[in-house]
Amino acid sequence: MKYIDFKQPGGPEVLFCNEGPSPTVGEDEVLIKVSAAGVNGPDIMQRRGLYPPPPGASPVLGLEVAGEIEAVGRGVDDWQPGERVCALVPGGGYAELVKTKAAHCLPLPDALTLVQAASLPETFFTVWSNLFDRARLKAGETLLVHGGSGGIGVSAIQLARSQGVTVYVTAGSAEKCQACRELGADAAINYREEDFVERIKVLTQGKGVDVILDIVGGDYINRNLKSLALEGRLVTIAFSAGHKAEISIAPIMLKRLTWTGSTLRPQSDEAKAAIAASLRSHVWPLIANGSIRPVIHQTFPLHQVEQAHRLMESSAHIGKILLTL
Repeated sequence: MKYIDFKQPGGPEVLFCNEGPSPTVGEDEVLIKVSAAGVNGPDIMQRRGLYPPPPGASPVLGLEVAGEIEAVGRGVDDWQPGERVCALVPGGGYAELVKTKAAHCLPLPDALTLVQAASLPETFFTVWSNLFDRARLKAGETLLVHGGSGGIGVSAIQLARSQGVTVYVTAGSAEKCQACRELGADAAINYREEDFVERIKVLTQGKGVDVILDIVGGDYINRNLKSLALEGRLVTIAFSAGHKAEISIAPIMLKRLTWTGSTLRPQSDEAKAAIAASLRSHVWPLIANGSIRPVIHQTFPLHQVEQAHRLMESSAHIGKILLTL
């Protein structure tokens, strides 16, 4: 099969098309003929040598795909060859064939193409588990999402709004802020032009927000703590501005805050299966009726993976970037 390879960590120019043996499907696994694969932040980190795959995972980039099931392993009863699915994969998505646990697959949502469906798994698994399982976000609360126009952001806006949450976001341009509002954000803050801490104070009449979903880290951490309400929860899922910061623990104590975070890829197969089941029950019906929709900025054929990574690193996109086969 064809797949995307790189010999040493580096910039997008290290990526190239290679050929190698197809994966062998194992127990409780399915083999998927890939139609499209999502490009995500962890792919960029892995290419740079900063996010190695967990033990046993494919070293090939790519954590989400959509396609047709080619084969099923022993113990798989829920899926059959020929069925169309989208899936979270532990690696190997930038390829013609990829294997994953059967329990990490979801049916192709009604009215979506395979390309559209490929934009869903990585960000929806991440956002749902962090906001609703980890942060216990519920109807009537307020949420601040940093990076509202990226793949995580557009998923978080729609998922939170679908659950009756008031959503505020930060984004880096007027165009991105407008796109976030069109997706359902109640307010969008251009972080290049105004201080989100002060704006949140105004928007919440000084109370602060109940939950913050942060992909920035670094100097945003203290500012996030200032922006949280009593009993607020800060969820860190990435750190584009750095993984270190000097903070005061006083706000955490005085406001009884919770600071948590997670990464998706190293979690157990059982944990990922549980998230998939929650999405199928709570979110897939909303996608089917059009309440939640994929937001795709651009697609690239597999051999143009370098251009796709350059676009991802530029942060010029709104929504997801996909590779097609």
